[in-house]
Amino acid sequence: QVQLVESGGGMVQPGGSLRLSCAASGDTFAKYHVGWFRQPPGKEREFVGTISSNIGIAYIPPFVEGRFTSSRDNARNTVYLEMNGLKPEDTAIYYCAAGSPTTSDQAGLYPYWGQGTQVTVSS
Repeated sequence: QVQLVESGGGMVQPGGSLRLSCAASGDTFAKYHVGWFRQPPGKEREFVGTISSNIGIAYIPPFVEGRFTSSRDNARNTVYLEMNGLKPEDTAIYYCAAGSPTTSDQAGLYPYWGQGTQVTVSS
C-alpha cells in the first residue's frame, strides 16, 4: 500500500508553466505505475498521462502531448508532471494515482490516489 501527496499547483497566467509533484510513502514507489488525471470544474475526470514503474517510460495523450511530460525520481519516491504552455482550459484539480497493474488511462484501475492539487490558469 502506498500513500500519495500532490503538490506544486497554483495560479499561473496563460503560457506559463508548473511542475506538479506526487510524493509517495509506505511502500517501494519505484514498483508502481503512476497515472495523472485531472478534473476540470463541472466536468468529468480525464486522463493526462502515465509513467511506468522503475525506468519510467511516460505516455502523454495527444491532446496535451508536447506541453505535458512526466518523469520520476525513484530515489526521492516522487513522480512529476511538468506542464508548459498552460491554457485556461487546463484549469482543474490534478491527481496522481498508483497501483494499476498496467500503465492505464482507466482511473478505476488505480486503487491509490492523492488528495489533488488545484491548477488555475487565468490572466
